[in-house]
Formats: sequence, structure tokens, C-alpha cells
Amino acid sequence: MQPTLYTERLILRPLTLDDADAIQQIFPHWEVVRYLNNEVPWPYPADGARSFLENVALPGMARGEQWHWAMYLRDSPDTLVGNISLFDTEDDNRGFWLGQPWHGQGYMTEACAVVTDYWFNVLERPVLRAPKAAPNQGSRRISERGGMRQVKTVEGHFVEGTFPREIWEITREEWLKSKSSSQ
Repeated sequence: MQPTLYTERLILRPLTLDDADAIQQIFPHWEVVRYLNNEVPWPYPADGARSFLENVALPGMARGEQWHWAMYLRDSPDTLVGNISLFDTEDDNRGFWLGQPWHGQGYMTEACAVVTDYWFNVLERPVLRAPKAAPNQGSRRISERGGMRQVKTVEGHFVEGTFPREIWEITREEWLKSKSSSQ
């Protein structure tokens, strides 16, 4: 069973069907989806969030191959601000999106830290790789702050179009060392 995780300002609750309406409200905006994998339908359908939950996220969680959290504000625990996920997939272990009103406030950096810690300390994986569209500078900064480094570039297909797809990486050893040196 996937736990609820906490940061200084966030509550990360495992995704449920109850999150569908809130996701449907804040997800389908160009600035949120443009650099996501082109598997995201665009324009986003009216039942897109429910369909994603029923057909992708919840089955992946049930199989133990995916871990998805809805991100809520601690000071407003009914306000969903985004989603962060882990995947047991080659070159694609972490992904996220954040509603536009909360961009640039450090929320995703907090969420990535606690989820990366879960990947290494609970799931005991040896390496975490996170793909991103090369033009996505916000995502790049989050990876840099998290101690990751770019290890390869391949062609990627995103909602906005085809761009280089950068693969960023950090090993369990590097993560644990960075955590012990920051304490």
C-alpha cells in the first residue's frame, strides 16, 4: 500500500478516483501540458482525468509498477495543486505536473525530494532517471537542484511537438551522500 508523504508545505496522497474532478479543473492548460509526453490527449477531453485514473494510474498502482500522488497544500488540504509519479520503466522513473497558479514557488522541488527519497529508501532502487523536453527549463532546474545530471538525449514526442528528450539521472549512492551531507 502506497503511503501519504509530507513535505514542509505539501501533502502527497496516493491518487484515487476522488481526485478526478480537481485534476480535470487544473490540468488541461497549455502551460501545464505542453512539455508532457504526447500520449496526453490534446485538446484534453472532458473525461480525461477520470479516464487516466481508471485506465492508467490506478491499474499501474495496483500492479505495483507505478506510484502516483496527488499534491495538496498543507495549509489548504482540499486544494489539489499537481501530481507526481514514479514508474518502474527504463529511462522514465519520475514525472510530474503542477497547476499553473503554483508555478515558480518551489512546490515541485519539495515533492521531488520526498518522492526521490521514497524511490531510493523504500523501493530501494539503484538509480532514478527522469526524462524531460529539452526546452522545459523549469523541469531542468528541478533536476539540477536535486543533484541529477543529464546522461543522454534522444528524440522525444511531446504535446507541443518533437524536441530532444533529455534523460537525467541520480544514483542511490549519490542521493544518500547528498542527504547525509545536507544534515
